[in-house]
Amino acid sequence: MADSNLRVLMFGWEFPPFNSGGLGTACYGLTRSLAKRGVEVLFVLPRELNVKSDFVKFKFADSKKYKKMMSSKIKYFRKNVMIRPYMTDALYRQYVDNASTILLKENFPYASNLYLEVLRYGAMAKTLAKEENFDVIHAHDWLSFPAGVEAKNVSKKSLVAHVHATEFDRAGNGRVNKEVYKIEKEGMKRADKVVAVSNYTKKTIVDNYEIRPSKVEVVHNGIDPDYFGKSSSRFSNNFQSLKKAGNKIVLSLGRITMQKGIDYFIRAARIVLEHNPKVIFLVAGSGDMEQKIINMVAELGISDKVFFTGFLRGEEQRAVYKAADLFVVPSVSEPFGLTVLESMVSGTPVIVSKQSGVSEVVRNALKVDFWDVDEMANQILCILKYGSLEKCLVAEGSQEVKKISWKEAADKCLNIYQNLIYQN
Repeated sequence: MADSNLRVLMFGWEFPPFNSGGLGTACYGLTRSLAKRGVEVLFVLPRELNVKSDFVKFKFADSKKYKKMMSSKIKYFRKNVMIRPYMTDALYRQYVDNASTILLKENFPYASNLYLEVLRYGAMAKTLAKEENFDVIHAHDWLSFPAGVEAKNVSKKSLVAHVHATEFDRAGNGRVNKEVYKIEKEGMKRADKVVAVSNYTKKTIVDNYEIRPSKVEVVHNGIDPDYFGKSSSRFSNNFQSLKKAGNKIVLSLGRITMQKGIDYFIRAARIVLEHNPKVIFLVAGSGDMEQKIINMVAELGISDKVFFTGFLRGEEQRAVYKAADLFVVPSVSEPFGLTVLESMVSGTPVIVSKQSGVSEVVRNALKVDFWDVDEMANQILCILKYGSLEKCLVAEGSQEVKKISWKEAADKCLNIYQNLIYQN
């Protein structure tokens, strides 16, 4: 596919290193590869961040509505909103209450709840869309969908709604937030094309949001091997004494929420320890179930074998992948699962839930139903016991993951852009 001179107005709300999940990583990988293809991306962030990368140069210019940060290919805009990824309405209100003493002195306005804040972000997108020239609009997930819709209304340009996760994934128990669902559904209905990160996610969209299958294009996420380069030895050295004592390290990394299935991981850990007490389980992440999981570990009597690292990013995240002997993704519902690719790039074998999008694209990983803790434990024990199995998964996985690139995802998105522009 030939290089493009397209300009894309892209709405998101996080970008590495200021990200709290895989969405920011996905935005980084996709925009980087689009830039390599000659696509100019105007990436709108909800607030000003000191974003740095090896392929973007930043400059600042004064504006009443926002500060502009630019590079030759990707430009960033500041919008004065308080959106944070994965934030519930209750957490939003708590954040506003805690921050109001300082921020109100700066005459910093807030909406009364998260949903109004999302709509305010969308309303502010009108001004930006009127002032900028672009060929197509691309919005990531529900917090950005209203902004994408507003930009479409004023510009008459085509809108791509990129779905990285749905409210059905986040709810985990089927009790979806009706307000979030409404915003998601409206965004997808108003979009000219919906991008799903997996066939698993496409099925959720078609079954639950009344979107026709032909409107949904599957674009799997990818990985940049160079993004997971050499890690700092400082963090991994913390585990050397454990390994020297003959322990194996099993890692699960992600938000500690119902969706991510950490409770199933802990139940499997208890079974593993009954057969092999020389195993340490690491839970890396944070979330609304963190205290519940800590209590669960105590009740099961395995507190000395389960360590909670808190949220990790950057070098610390890369280091813990490399320190682990095995990585487990026990998600109840995982639209994709970038952490699987990150683990494979790091040379660590993987067990992944069958209820995940990434299981569609990786072959060299063991797969298990999230609820089958006995089988999960059995697979953990097998990989830790049989060195030949571990070596095979690592060697074959390292080769396989090189082919799952962001270049392919960028090419698919570029093709979608061009088709929409041609149709207009």
